[in-house]
Amino acid sequence: MVVNTITEAKAQLSALVDRAAGGEEIIISKAGKAVAVLVPYTRATGVRRPGRLRGKIRIADDFDTLPADIADAFEAGSQ
Repeated sequence: MVVNTITEAKAQLSALVDRAAGGEEIIISKAGKAVAVLVPYTRATGVRRPGRLRGKIRIADDFDTLPADIADAFEAGSQ
């Protein structure tokens, strides 16, 4: 379905979203040219594999150590 103007799409947005959710592709035009397509959202159904980034992320050994200047700024060193 082609919607002629953005104004029409704004006025009918709820109905257009329902139609797109039903599988219809909605084309929105501006000044006679197609500028957007409203399509149904489909969630990726791939299987998640834990550990895919293993070896690609490095956390520094001193990650949990709060530098003294920052501790002083937050008065965390006085406790």
